[in-house]
Amino acid sequence: MEKILEELHKTLAEELLTRIKTGEEKASILNVARQFLKDNGIEGLAVDDSPLKHLVDELPFTEDDTEDEKETIAR
Repeated sequence: MEKILEELHKTLAEELLTRIKTGEEKASILNVARQFLKDNGIEGLAVDDSPLKHLVDELPFTEDDTEDEKETIAR
C-alpha cells in the first residue's frame, strides 16, 4: 500500500507540474497545486528577486489593507 501511495503522490506532482509548464494553468489547477504544496509543508518566501516577490509586488494590496482586513474580521 505504501508503494502505491508513493507512486500516486509522485504522479500527482508530475501531472501538476506538467500542466503548469504547458500553460494549462487554469485557476483550478493552480489551486490544486497550491493545496498540494501546502499539504506537503512546502512554503515559499518572498525574497529579493524571486518570482514570489515579483508576484507580491504586483498585487494591488498594501500592508494597511491587510491590517484593515484583520480589524474587520476581529469585529
